[in-house]
Amino acid sequence: MAEFPTPAPLPYGAWPSPLTAGIVARARLRLDFPLAAGGRVWWQESLPTEGGRTTVVEYTPGGGNRELIPAPWDARSRVHEYGGLSYLPVRSPRDGSRQIVFAQFTDQRLYLTAPRRQPPVPLTPEPAAPAALRYADFALSPDGREVWCVQERHDDPGGITRSIVAVPLDGSAAGAPDALRELAVGADFFAYPTPSPDGRHLAWICWNHPDMPWDATELRIGPADRTAPTTGRPVMGAGPARESVLAPCWRDTHTLYAVSDSSGWWNLYEVDLAEHARPRALYPAQEEYGHPLWDLGGRPFAPLADGRLAVLHGRGDQRLALLDAKTGTLTDVDCGYPVFFPALSTDRAFVVGLAGGPATPPCVVRVDTTTGAALELRRELDVLPDPAYLPTPRPAEFRDASGQVVHASVYPPSHPTARAPEGELPPYVVWVHGGPTGSESGVVDLAKAYFTSRGIGVIAVDHSGSSGYGRAYRERLKGQWGVADVADVLMAARQLAARGEADGRRLAVRGPSAGGWTALAAVTTGIATHGPVFRAATSYFGVADPRLLVAQLHDFESRYLDGLIGPLPDCAERYRQRSPLGHVTDGTCPVLLLHGTDDPVVPPAQAEALVRELGAQGIGHLHLAFADESHGFRMAETIARALETELAFYGRTLGFDPPGVPPVELS
Repeated sequence: MAEFPTPAPLPYGAWPSPLTAGIVARARLRLDFPLAAGGRVWWQESLPTEGGRTTVVEYTPGGGNRELIPAPWDARSRVHEYGGLSYLPVRSPRDGSRQIVFAQFTDQRLYLTAPRRQPPVPLTPEPAAPAALRYADFALSPDGREVWCVQERHDDPGGITRSIVAVPLDGSAAGAPDALRELAVGADFFAYPTPSPDGRHLAWICWNHPDMPWDATELRIGPADRTAPTTGRPVMGAGPARESVLAPCWRDTHTLYAVSDSSGWWNLYEVDLAEHARPRALYPAQEEYGHPLWDLGGRPFAPLADGRLAVLHGRGDQRLALLDAKTGTLTDVDCGYPVFFPALSTDRAFVVGLAGGPATPPCVVRVDTTTGAALELRRELDVLPDPAYLPTPRPAEFRDASGQVVHASVYPPSHPTARAPEGELPPYVVWVHGGPTGSESGVVDLAKAYFTSRGIGVIAVDHSGSSGYGRAYRERLKGQWGVADVADVLMAARQLAARGEADGRRLAVRGPSAGGWTALAAVTTGIATHGPVFRAATSYFGVADPRLLVAQLHDFESRYLDGLIGPLPDCAERYRQRSPLGHVTDGTCPVLLLHGTDDPVVPPAQAEALVRELGAQGIGHLHLAFADESHGFRMAETIARALETELAFYGRTLGFDPPGVPPVELS
């Protein structure tokens, strides 16, 4: 660690920082869905410097990393609009060489990489309308001749259906749609197509509107060796009690492992397929062994060659452990990475996953379970600033008037050469995650450090409805979106100030998507119940009116608000009462709105409508619309400009002069 001069007094918010917005933006490299086989490792890699294009990278021992899908190819699926696992390594049917099947973002067809740097060749037919046939969540058939995956069909006018299909690797379906074979049908949504070792059966997860996959799903089994598709038979999740079942994995031809929250927590179970057999909990615990299924394809556990299971478990953040299903013994793996994300793969005695920590960005790591040694293959950020500029998160709990606990992490300002003048308290920004079933992670986040290294504290709140704390905590938000989440973030901000850690006169709130909704509601509808707390609010592609959202939502989330607020039209008045749009008053604080012009999840009309209302009420605001950006910014220049604008906005509204960024004028 470098030596620094004695800290000099500087006002909070005005501390100089080596962390520029450009550095943070370039750090938005995204790694996901690592897979391992035969000593090799693959993963998806999203490149912010190439407009968010996603490629696939392969690691080979002794050969290092190499990119397998060159520009302009873009391996991104649009199933459910959020996509997920969009590639699969396979053996060439001709010569046995390694190739990659992937979903191409522009047309959503499946392609197979060709040898000797030839262009990839299509495997699926060209759809009648652009991107009308989509694919995700891939598994190789036991005979190695097909890829089994989820197919999403967009039929004119507006009908959407899904099934699990078999795509031949010989390319025969590219020009002959009949060569695609339907394996499983009969539900609105499908996930985790998982063939049995002998290829005779297929396991999958399915669910129907209005449920989301963390509300109620079924594990079904059906024959895979028939010409006609099957609806299968339910083996978990079909009883009267609502249950979220995830991630089936075959132990042998007549036994499965799966994750279920029937106990109130996502725990691991063994499922004997014999008639009337009851699932057996492998390690009952008040911890989570699963995660909300927003992106298809990530698995929270995987079998090792010796029969043990590599698992992820914990409250809030999850850590890596080994579970012996026979003895019920759970052993944490001390590999130097305290936080793992829900995407594991195994190869003999090795576990491959995405992991990090408070001073370590997300990395693709390969862990030897016999020694605990971890080999880091790729990290989202190659160079970190000196640790003295990084905040150290501190877990915190806040209790409401009824005694309910709300979980959070506090990130105090951190700087090696600056300190605040005597008696000054720092401004704080309440950080609200998206979802709203998401959760905050303790892995280093340079976006947070961008603010804390300048003297602005961050408190990341896992409000009611967040994942990681059991089903009851998630279901606190049932019917209460815009009420419970808003109360939680307001309470956390107020109590942090009451503890003397934050300046109660300089509090802001920000969030993306559903977090943007909570931020906007906190400074509009929340004022009537809780009074004004925040002096500024920032919405990243946030929801401003749930009525508009319902009218424009894509199919995956089209009934989500039935559970979060209530079904329409019966609950129309509840929607109106909770909408930030229509509740801007002279007590509303200044608002910053950041949105992409191509957002299919929360269309930009939401932000535009709120801008008009803010203007009509005379409330200071700033609205930036970014061309060619979708839901979640991907381009480095967009991310950098948004961060600089947000910092300048807080300087303007919270009363400090941040160095290095141009000031902003509010409309």
